[in-house]
Amino acid sequence: MGIAADIIIIIVAALVGGLIAQKMRQPLLLGYIFVGVFIGPFSIGIISDPHEVEKLAEIGVALLLFALGLEFSLQDLKPVKYVALIGGSIQIILTIGYGYLIGSWLGWETGPSLWLGGLISLSSTMVILKTLMAQGMIGTLSSRVMIGLLVVQDLAVVLLLILLPQLSNPADGLPALGFALLKSIVFIAVMLFLGTRLLPKLLTIIARWNSRELFLLAIIAIGLGIGYATYLLGLSFAFGAFVAGMVLSESDYGHQALSDIIPLRDLFGLLFFTSVGMLLDPIFLFEHWSGVLQLVLLVAIGKSFILAAIVRSFGYGNVIPFAVGLGMFQIGEFSFVLGRVGVEGGFLDLNQYSYVLSATIISMFITPFASAFTAPLYGLKKRFFTKETLETVNLPQDGLHGHIVIAGGGRIGQHVAYILNQLDVPFVIIELSHRTIEQCKQNGYPAIYGDAAQPVVLEAANLAEARQFLVTTPHITTTETIVRFVRKHFPDLNIVVRSGGAEQMEALYEDGVYMVIRPELEGGLEIARQVLLNLDIPVPVIQKFTDAARQDHYQQLSDDQAGLDNIRLLQKARDFLELNWEELSEENHMVGRSLRQLDIRQTTGASVVGVLRDGTFIANPSADLVFLVGDMVASISSPQQCYWPQAAESKG
Repeated sequence: MGIAADIIIIIVAALVGGLIAQKMRQPLLLGYIFVGVFIGPFSIGIISDPHEVEKLAEIGVALLLFALGLEFSLQDLKPVKYVALIGGSIQIILTIGYGYLIGSWLGWETGPSLWLGGLISLSSTMVILKTLMAQGMIGTLSSRVMIGLLVVQDLAVVLLLILLPQLSNPADGLPALGFALLKSIVFIAVMLFLGTRLLPKLLTIIARWNSRELFLLAIIAIGLGIGYATYLLGLSFAFGAFVAGMVLSESDYGHQALSDIIPLRDLFGLLFFTSVGMLLDPIFLFEHWSGVLQLVLLVAIGKSFILAAIVRSFGYGNVIPFAVGLGMFQIGEFSFVLGRVGVEGGFLDLNQYSYVLSATIISMFITPFASAFTAPLYGLKKRFFTKETLETVNLPQDGLHGHIVIAGGGRIGQHVAYILNQLDVPFVIIELSHRTIEQCKQNGYPAIYGDAAQPVVLEAANLAEARQFLVTTPHITTTETIVRFVRKHFPDLNIVVRSGGAEQMEALYEDGVYMVIRPELEGGLEIARQVLLNLDIPVPVIQKFTDAARQDHYQQLSDDQAGLDNIRLLQKARDFLELNWEELSEENHMVGRSLRQLDIRQTTGASVVGVLRDGTFIANPSADLVFLVGDMVASISSPQQCYWPQAAESKG
C-alpha cells in the first residue's frame, strides 16, 4: 500500500503514544515523538522511508500556522511589534555568534561553526504552539511575544537559506538577500490588499450556498494555496499560510474557518511530530551521548539567556522573560531543512549533521518539561532578588479599603468587575496580561499588573483591608498557590474561586476556601433553565430544582464541620420562600389602591416586602401606600401559596 500503509501505521502508533502521554499527564507531542523513534528506520523499521511522511508533515506545519493566523489578528501582534522585529533580528544575530563559539569549542572549522549558529538560531513553531496550547497559555502576553519572535524567525529561514551557502562568497549573496527582502515586503502588501478586498467577498459568496463541505474546501485551498504561492516565490511555505490566516481572521468568517480547520491541523501535526521522532538514530545517540548532551545543554542555556535578556531589554518584566527563555530555547524544525542544504552543499559533514539532528529532537522533547519550570523559577527570583515595581492603573487616590480583590482579569473577571462597577462596590483586578490591563484602563477599572501567585502583588492589593477575595484564573496550580498564601496570612478573608472539576473542588475546600464555583455547572443549569422556561414550567418550580442541583454539587463532602447542619437547614428553609416581582400596568386593579384596601396578606398569604418607584426602593411599605402605574412590587410567598397579583385580581 506504500505511503497509505505508512500513514495507517503512524496514526495507530500515535494513538498509543498519545494515550501513554495523556496517562502520564504530559503533552501529546511527546508521545508522538517517542513512537516515531520506535517505528522509525533506525529502530524496528516498520516505516522504512520517513521522507515521504515528512512531505505530508510539511502540510501539518502550514496548517498549524494557518490556524494560528486565524486565532491572532494583526491587532494582537501590534503590541509586540518592536520586540518581534527588532528584538527577533538581534536574537538571530546573537545566537549565530553564540553558535559559532560553540562550534569552535567543539573543534569545528569556521564554516560549519557558522552553520551551527544559523541552525540553532531558529526555534520550533510546532513545539512551542503545542506546549502553549497544552498549558492553556495561548492569548497571554508571553505567548504573543513568542509568536512575534517566531514570525521573524520564519522570515529569517529564507534569508539564511540564501546567506549561509554564500559564506565563502559574501559579495554574490548580498544581492540575493536584498531581493528576498523585497519579495517578502511585496508579498505581505499584496496579501493585505487581497485580504481586505477579495477574500472576504469570495467567502461571502461561498457561505451563501450553505455548503459546509465547500466552505471547508475553500478555507484549505486559501491557506495551502497561498502558502504554495509563497514557496514558488522562494519564500517560506509555512510563512505564507500564517499570513493567509491572519488576513482571514479580520473577516466575518474567521471563527468558523478556525473551527473547521482544527481537526485537519491536529491530524497533520501528528504526522509532523512522528516524522521528527523517525529521524533520531538511537545507535548514534548511544555512541555519542556525551557530545550530544553537551550540545543540548550549551544551546539551551545560552539561547535561553539571549532570549530572556532581549525580551527584558524591551521592557517586558515579571514572568515574561522566564516564559520566553524556557519556551523558545529548542532548535526548530526548519533546522532540518537548513541542515540538509548544508550537507548537500558540502558545508556540513554527516557526523556534524547527526549531532545537530539529535540535539534538535532532544531539545524539542524536553521543551514541555522545561517550560513547566517557568512559574517555580520566577517564584524563586521574586523571593531572593530585588522586587520589581508594580504597574497600577485607576487606583483610588486614598488607596484600597473595604474592596473586593479579583485575581484574574479574563472573561469571568471582567464580568464580575462590570457588575461591581455598576453597583459602586470598590474592587481591584490583578492581571498579568498587558492586553487585559489596557482593557481595564479603558473601562476605568482599578487594576494591578502582576502575578497574583506572588506575595508582593497580593500585598499591593491591600488584602488586610479587603472584604472578599475572588480567584477567576482557570489553572488549578496557580489557584492553589494563591489560596494557600492568602489562607496563611489572611485566615479570616472570605475566598471564592472557580474550579474545573469535582476533585479540584474538594482540594480547594480542604485548603479553606469559602465557596468553589464551577462554570460548567452554572452554564449547564442556565441552559436547563432556558429549556424549562420554553416548556412553560412555572418559574418557582424551575428555581426550586436549580437551587437543589446547586446544593447537591456544591455542598462540602465533610459532614463533621461545625455549623454545616445549620447551613443545610437554612438552605432548605430558603426553598420554601420565593421572591416575586410584578410591574403594575394601567389595567392592573391594584393601581390607585392601598395595601390596606387590597388586604393581600389575608387573601393570598403573600407579603409585600418592597416597592421600586422612580429609581427609589421603598422597603416594607406602610399599609397606606397607594400603588401607581409602573411600580415594581416585590412579594414573598411559599411555592404552595397563590401567586398574589393574579389571585388578588381574581378576587377584586
